Amino acid sequence: MVTGGVTKFAKAHPAMDFRLMVKRAYDYALKGIPNLTKDRIDGTRISYFSDHFSRQLKAASMVQDYLGMNPKGSVRIEWGGATGGECFQAAYEAVASGRMDVCLAAGYETMSRVATWKGNEFIALASDTNFDFPLGGFYTGYYALMVIRHIYQYLRLTRFAHIADEREAQRMAIAEGQRIMSLVSVKNHLNAMHNPYAQYPKQLTVDDVLNSEMISYPLTREQICTMSDGAAVAILCDERRAREFTDKPVRIIGVGTGTDTMRLADRPFGTVPLLPHEQTSDYEGLPYPGVHSFRAGRAAGIEAYRMAGITDPKKELDFIELHDAYASSEIQTYEDLGLCRYGEGYSFVERGDPFLKNIHYPFPTPNAGAIPVNPSGGLIACGHPVGATGLMQAVFAFWQLQGTIRKHFGDGTLQLKNPRRGAIHSHAGTGSSVTVSILERGFR
Repeated sequence: MVTGGVTKFAKAHPAMDFRLMVKRAYDYALKGIPNLTKDRIDGTRISYFSDHFSRQLKAASMVQDYLGMNPKGSVRIEWGGATGGECFQAAYEAVASGRMDVCLAAGYETMSRVATWKGNEFIALASDTNFDFPLGGFYTGYYALMVIRHIYQYLRLTRFAHIADEREAQRMAIAEGQRIMSLVSVKNHLNAMHNPYAQYPKQLTVDDVLNSEMISYPLTREQICTMSDGAAVAILCDERRAREFTDKPVRIIGVGTGTDTMRLADRPFGTVPLLPHEQTSDYEGLPYPGVHSFRAGRAAGIEAYRMAGITDPKKELDFIELHDAYASSEIQTYEDLGLCRYGEGYSFVERGDPFLKNIHYPFPTPNAGAIPVNPSGGLIACGHPVGATGLMQAVFAFWQLQGTIRKHFGDGTLQLKNPRRGAIHSHAGTGSSVTVSILERGFR
């Protein structure tokens, strides 16, 4: 990867249609790289989630035309919430296969064009409409169900096992889970205070998060990402071309994808697929994956880590930009990606492992900096224009590895000290498809 650009994510960009949003991100990406002109780009991969939001079929062709890319080859990518992450990997594959020397990955979503309730309905169409959709309808309900089970498995049966009254034990476990999820929300919103592209930078307390509107018990408004307008662009090329364009490239050294059934009830129980630093004895008796874990995320991580030669991600990655559509799913994904063992996600947060060292959070974070997660603010604070989100993560990771956060953000607070390797993680549906990509600074 040699460059990228992002528009500010916002509730609405009424002055821009989807083509202009992509063009703004594209122009920013090309700014300052005189050798990288339109004629050097061999083709495109363009992502957006839903035709419904832009009320336009084949909208990727209109983006292709607006960017002046005709008659070059292009493919439209759609994969639910993982659309942007899959677009990034599709561009990688176009270059790695030799099909292209330079590939433009562009993604967008214009979700403000419909009412919120209608937008939620469109998003819920990415669940199994024959089964899940009539039973619940909106994704927050699905994720509430999953985190209730996660809390039962990893808090009720551990921290509150000594309480005989089942109802009281579960009530206390959920309250504890809500509190810890609120730490994640505070982290991401506070990180975003230093990110000018973020939709919801906020200085919150745990009480602010807990007292915000209850959307689907136990998830409150401040623990959930929102629909957004926005676009992002990443340009990938082979090493020979990269040397012409920049002295600060970022290599993609590992890619992985994983899938699972659309319908939660169809997910079978089995053994946990182990990462190299784990043992079978770590998970004896664990019902896996059930609805408390994302098997697709574990599969995507294993594939990407294997390709990148990573055996212990917490020790070998400097940061992760992770798909936190919900504070609950951020915690679940720590475990899926092997940053901690299954069952340790809540303690991982309480220790402060995923927090930044140089930001003052309104609670103790003794182990801050161990493995920062969502230094950008993640989806919860940045917003979630679906087709752009995974590419946004790629751009922020690229700038982080380049050491150019201050240049692009106008504020160096979120810049990690000398990061060498990071990961991006993009997630769809109720965990039905996931991408993980590993990025590393510099040439070979």
